[in-house]
Amino acid sequence: MTSLGWAAAWRIARRDLHRQFRGLRLLLVCLFLGVGALAAIGSLTSAIRSELNGQGQVLLGGDLEVEVYQRPLSAEEVAFLSEYGELSNGLRMQAMVTHGDAAAPVELKAVEANWPLYGALTLADGSVAGDLPANGAWIAQGVADRLEVGVGDTILLGTLPLTVAGIIGEEPDRLSEGFSLGQSVIVGLDVPEAAGLTLPGAMYETKTRLRFSGNDDPSAVEEAILEAFPENGLDIRTRDRASPGAERFVSRMGEFLTLVGLAALVIAGIGIGGGVSSYLEGKRAGIATLKILGATSGDIARIYALQVGAAAVAGSLAGLAAGVLVTPLLANALGSLLPVSTDFVIDPLALLRALAFGLLVALVFAAPPILRARDFPAMALMRSRVAPISQGWRSAAVPVGLGMAGIALLALVGSPTPLLSAGFLAGALGMLLLLGVLGVAIARAAKRAPRPANPILRAALSNIYRPGAATGALVTALGFGLAAFVLLAAVQTSLDGNIRRSVPAIAPDYFVLDLPVARVGEFTALVEADAPGAEISVTPTLRGQVIAYGDPKSPTVVSELDELPDGAWALRGERGLTYSVALPQGNVLTRGEWWPAIYNGEPLVSVDEELARAADLKLGDIITVSVLGVQKTARIASFRRLDWESMGFNYVFVFSPNALADAPHNVAATISLPEGTEVPTLLRDLARAFPSSSVVEVGPILEEARRILDQVSLAILAAASVAVLAGIAVLLGAIAAARAARIYDTVILRVLGASRNQLLGLQLAEFGLLAVILAGVSLALGTGLAWAVITQLFEFDWLPDWPRILAVLGAGLALVLGFAFAASLPVLRAKPAQTLRTL
Repeated sequence: MTSLGWAAAWRIARRDLHRQFRGLRLLLVCLFLGVGALAAIGSLTSAIRSELNGQGQVLLGGDLEVEVYQRPLSAEEVAFLSEYGELSNGLRMQAMVTHGDAAAPVELKAVEANWPLYGALTLADGSVAGDLPANGAWIAQGVADRLEVGVGDTILLGTLPLTVAGIIGEEPDRLSEGFSLGQSVIVGLDVPEAAGLTLPGAMYETKTRLRFSGNDDPSAVEEAILEAFPENGLDIRTRDRASPGAERFVSRMGEFLTLVGLAALVIAGIGIGGGVSSYLEGKRAGIATLKILGATSGDIARIYALQVGAAAVAGSLAGLAAGVLVTPLLANALGSLLPVSTDFVIDPLALLRALAFGLLVALVFAAPPILRARDFPAMALMRSRVAPISQGWRSAAVPVGLGMAGIALLALVGSPTPLLSAGFLAGALGMLLLLGVLGVAIARAAKRAPRPANPILRAALSNIYRPGAATGALVTALGFGLAAFVLLAAVQTSLDGNIRRSVPAIAPDYFVLDLPVARVGEFTALVEADAPGAEISVTPTLRGQVIAYGDPKSPTVVSELDELPDGAWALRGERGLTYSVALPQGNVLTRGEWWPAIYNGEPLVSVDEELARAADLKLGDIITVSVLGVQKTARIASFRRLDWESMGFNYVFVFSPNALADAPHNVAATISLPEGTEVPTLLRDLARAFPSSSVVEVGPILEEARRILDQVSLAILAAASVAVLAGIAVLLGAIAAARAARIYDTVILRVLGASRNQLLGLQLAEFGLLAVILAGVSLALGTGLAWAVITQLFEFDWLPDWPRILAVLGAGLALVLGFAFAASLPVLRAKPAQTLRTL
């Protein structure tokens, strides 16, 4: 027997394929949703990375930045850097500005006349800022609104009057500065010293930007600087890492959203399998006729593979187009967080990756029904009602295996977190297998269960295990959908619970920075006079770099390490240091002992237990730090567990007072007002009494953090909604796939005397039984995954709101029954005489 070639097979497939893809629309919808989500996510993350890489010099303000705390660069350091090009010195610190009775905490940015080395400062009126006049300041719009000032007005920085020279519109290096505790005020480089803000012990950062005069490699220059000054506490960034925090956020968020898109495709794959099976069920007569006329099994596979392939390509291309169109909307939503163009973004690699994912998923789930139809005898195809197509998977093992290998390769190659991607793929496969096994178990249990006396329930139970029942597809679709609902509800409510419990109870109302040690008593008296009952906590604040650690006889020198131990981030660069007579509030001593209240022995230090594990530190080891160029060594006396969620002062290293008290320093303080108390004059009075200190209100910071989290949550919700929509499409497809068999059963029952109400009750009972069984399974799966996300990934407490979770699950069950009811109406309208003539 001669087989048809691909050209002849395509002619037959094209004639039989409806131009609106009737019968294959579920495949189109599922691929449209999944591929569209992946295309949009890939295009958006690629656009943001492109902006970060392309604008590295502008975002950083130079080709390279050298940062050091509490001092300017030395003459030797300046001379070394000047060999590579032009320098622009700068200074960053928290400060207070006032106008009349109004006060505002700000991030003070002092710059030289040649700032910025790249890009330009744009003012709110659209003009490019020129030279900053003497004792002038450019201020952010939020500062102007709070102080109720405009261009030409005078504000006070400490006790120094400044003239508002302009309102900041776009600050070129804002993103690279990272999180700040106030909005920007930009002044000349000499202003902080003139205002008395840089006295010994003041907390500030010197940031020196370098613009290369030649074609130097930033990484090579960075290495040369660190080799020349290994113990000077210099933090260096290059134009290739202008905003590492943003890059890390984009990488993690992109990976997470990609996994969500893959989840949507996995769910969609179930719909593809059901849709193709349903389509081929409707083509039984045509397949049988072709076989009787001499078509081989290979011909059948080619014809219907071409039809399904054409629909898959059409759905995937439509998804790509939708992904490109929706990218500007997502970019606009994240525009205030990240540098991204709101124009249409076409990233060929991201689009090809999304297309490949879609076609591979289509291959994995469409191959089994196509190959089953290929292998079925022609006479059995004619007996469609009594001889359903076999459900064997053996003939599809090769294409399914190749497709799954391709999906795994695409997901892992180029992923910033391959272990996370591998874990997701393994989890998705495990969940599919679990639900598949559960579907078989439910069918067998229904077959062995006692027969109910109620005929409707008895028939509904029989429908679950009868030949050709769609129980497996329904269990998978319902299980994925309901578990996704529970997962989202549990994660959201647990996060809300952590925020409600932790933030209001623990967060102070004000942070006060750079408070002179000698004036702590005056500060305390002012706060108690303005806000009786306020809780005040005072902590010494210093900066220092770890020079060496470990065994006192042969300590490890940090500058000689090729790379730091995994998790030992506190050994990199300068860190906050403090000393304390007592164990800090919220800390728990896990090993060792705390020093006495009056202690004059060998300098001691207490270390965070997580750092101790990462750096393999032991009690009795030493820590040597450099504070303002002076090296100080202390012996490790204890390890502590820190409460990072308290929003108070947390230090990895806490020294005994005799170790650091003689170094120039200031103190920081927190003020917690009595619950329900507002003291509008406190900020103003503190600004007037302590002009060189900075007072930060926590409320606006939390509001900004919530705004950012809301934007991120919106992006996650948008991506998750695609998975939910895919699940709904799969559910509808699973219901529709069994419609032909249900029409046959319904007609026979109506001929035997069943009423419409009885038939409707039969449909709802069948779906109701499955939904009730799967509700418990979905609750366990969804909450188990949510627990892992909350406690292991986010490291929060598990605080779900069970009534809300159960309400969401109930809503999901109602949705299932609503779809079942809607799908039953066409079945009930079938005319017995007309239907029987088609059998």
